[in-house]
Amino acid sequence: MLPVKSKYKIGKRLGAGVFEQLQTQKFALSDARAKKAKRSRAPSDYGRQLIEKQRVRYTYGLSERQLSNYAEKAYAQPDPSTALHRALEMRADSVAYRAGFAGTRRAARQMVSHGHITVNGKRITTPSYQVRSGDVLGVREGSRKSPLFAGLADREDRRAVPQWLAVDASLLHIEVKGEPTYTTVETGLDYATVFEFYSR
Repeated sequence: MLPVKSKYKIGKRLGAGVFEQLQTQKFALSDARAKKAKRSRAPSDYGRQLIEKQRVRYTYGLSERQLSNYAEKAYAQPDPSTALHRALEMRADSVAYRAGFAGTRRAARQMVSHGHITVNGKRITTPSYQVRSGDVLGVREGSRKSPLFAGLADREDRRAVPQWLAVDASLLHIEVKGEPTYTTVETGLDYATVFEFYSR
């Protein structure tokens, strides 16, 4: 686990979006002051590609090898950017996070790895497990009374659920109704630049 200070430094370099804890007004003001004070040269093509690759990696909490593998598989598809986005968003931990079952991606990753989540009634412990349209995710019976899920339906800070998921927080139930779509505006991530990095 990265300490807050390290996350702060990474966030100033890659943007607040890579860590949920940095998406605050305080960080935004500090970041704006730092950028105003620092007059840096425009990054080289390599620098721009590296930064975007790191943004994707930290956003989804992936190792270098994991992201490289995802990118390699996606690049073989007709629409690599959409394929990469779909693969990252349809990880079991990403779905648990998007559904609002966890406050951060890291918490969602732990939730899955500790065996709290089921897919079609079967317990899973692999955060990278790829769900499919039609799959149903839930909380294992033995975990339902855990403080992790207490009052989930009543939390006021629950994030908006994407259209490709149907969530019943009171039943701790997630249905995968379709697949995520990709736009750079919505995600804030430019996968094309990531492919540029790996194609050097």
